[in-house]
Amino acid sequence: MNKDDMLQAIRDLAKERGIDEEVLFEAVEEAIVAAFKREFADQKQNENVFAEIDRETGEMYVYEVVEVVSEVTDPKTQIALSEAKEIDPDLEEGDTIEMTIDVESLGRLAAQAAKAAISKKLRDTENARIESEFSDKKGELAYGVIQRSDDRFVFVDIGRAEATLPKKEQVKGEDYSFNKKMKFLILKVETQKERPVIIVSRSHPDLVRKLLEQEVPEIHDGVVEIVNVAREAGSRSKVAVISRDPDVDPLGACVGQRGSRISAIMDELGQEKIDVIQYNEDPAIFISNALSPAKVDRVSAELITMEDGTQEKTAQVVVPDQQYSLAIGRAGQNVRLAARLTGWKIDIKKTSEFQQMVTNDLVANFTIAEDEDDNSNENA
Repeated sequence: MNKDDMLQAIRDLAKERGIDEEVLFEAVEEAIVAAFKREFADQKQNENVFAEIDRETGEMYVYEVVEVVSEVTDPKTQIALSEAKEIDPDLEEGDTIEMTIDVESLGRLAAQAAKAAISKKLRDTENARIESEFSDKKGELAYGVIQRSDDRFVFVDIGRAEATLPKKEQVKGEDYSFNKKMKFLILKVETQKERPVIIVSRSHPDLVRKLLEQEVPEIHDGVVEIVNVAREAGSRSKVAVISRDPDVDPLGACVGQRGSRISAIMDELGQEKIDVIQYNEDPAIFISNALSPAKVDRVSAELITMEDGTQEKTAQVVVPDQQYSLAIGRAGQNVRLAARLTGWKIDIKKTSEFQQMVTNDLVANFTIAEDEDDNSNENA
């Protein structure tokens, strides 16, 4: 790399990567000094050495700073006053002077140092940019294109950086083929092998939340609020919403005209089903809503204080016999998601079972009452 090539390389890289040219010049100068000290360690022990590149011509120089003294005791770091005055008559004892070091192999050293310095500075600058730009985007959406994958990770191009989708953040059965375009949730930026790595997710519940915020203007504007999201990624999600404006229907806003808004989100999630639920401060009503699409006859919700002083939210739900399977859901999914959404432990019973329980309790209470009456008569 000659001086012209180096100048052009620095200018091209600065423009391409958005880095200040001066930052690259200074990095190369520091690398030249380090290379010079390594190369001439046995001959030159003066540590006060610096390099300079002419920004216009590309000429490279190495200087050492020496002290002007009346009597030289260390020729590596000092220069006699008489010799110094030949260079500059105004110099006095105690001043310092920059002396050019004539090094025949400077061109070779500089070329090697420049290549290494530019590569390192680019890595450092890119790492700093990623750290700065994406650390503030935790919890936001990123639009990406699948680049490659292995047994543990899927690597995604998200525009100005590459992100990593770990196995645990992937959705079982989802297609991550090359060049496929998808949306991801940025989880965090962590350091791996001294470089920042952007971790993204396709399975996190907040991905559904962010997709709704993006698709539904009323949520983005704060008119409709997402209270909670319960998700089994790739299969089904339940989203609890509430409207801050009595004239705005939160369910209708989220679903959209003819289901257009919710369909767009389901398309992005591979047809994952999404139930939008009306939130209510009354736990019984909220639980009833959360068990949709099943119809509920009654809900009895109570806080139970445990022996350790903690409270457990327990709800007994009664549904028509023909609605029982729908309320439970396949493999218990519907009731499981409803419990996560509401934060209540839900016990579902059929109407027939509940009526039998009530009948048994009545019979038991009637029998106890009869026994008490008999005992009273005997005692009398």
